[in-house]
Amino acid sequence: MSLLERDKEFRYAVAGLLGLEEILRRLDEHGERMVKIGEELARLREEQIKLREEQIKLREDMIAGFRRHDEEIVKLREDMIAGFKRHDEEIAKLREDMIIGFRRHDEEITKLRDDMIAGFKRHDEEIMKLREDLNRGFMLVERHISALGARWGLMAEEAFREGIRGLVEGELGFRVERWARFDGEGYVYGYPSQVEVDVALHDGRLILVEVKSHVGVSDVYVFRRVAEFYERVEGRRPDRLIMVTPYADAKALEASLRLGVEVYTKV
Repeated sequence: MSLLERDKEFRYAVAGLLGLEEILRRLDEHGERMVKIGEELARLREEQIKLREEQIKLREDMIAGFRRHDEEIVKLREDMIAGFKRHDEEIAKLREDMIIGFRRHDEEITKLRDDMIAGFKRHDEEIMKLREDLNRGFMLVERHISALGARWGLMAEEAFREGIRGLVEGELGFRVERWARFDGEGYVYGYPSQVEVDVALHDGRLILVEVKSHVGVSDVYVFRRVAEFYERVEGRRPDRLIMVTPYADAKALEASLRLGVEVYTKV
């Protein structure tokens, strides 16, 4: 120790040696660090190479996937085009079928309309002919009534009825039947009684005929109730209600118009 204190040069030499040793030690440490850094860089390089390889593979897989996707898209587009084409063809065929169907429907409707018009025309013609026949017949009846009245004067109502019945059956071709039922409720006359009326049948038409030597307003109302009683019993509404008489007063004619009763008379 004293030597270091006395010998300045020796002291510097020792200090130099000590400094060099520290430098060498630090250089060794630095070298070890550099080796570790090199090893770490090598490891990182290997990992980078591996990552690059994985990226390349991923890119290739993605390219292959996109290629398959493009192929599927192309195929799907072709299938959709083919489907739309079939759909258009089916729509066109359906439209043609609908047009044909509507055409047939229009033809059938037109034919049905023509048939209905022709039927209504024939029906109107038949109604007109029947009306003319009935008018001629009842005019003939009126003439016969007048002739009977002029020849025999006032007669018994039953004999008068039988004469008219013969005329209607013989001249007009009607089938006349006497209809009689017991009215237990008193619907017609207000008390239980026997109800009778002549029923004329011709071509399926039903006509109630009442023949009286004189018709007053009460006779018209009673005849209307007789017709309603007939409908209640038989379940069929008469097509016409006809009263035949040599004489009917004005009130009876007025009542007949309101009640739908046809009165054939010659005053």
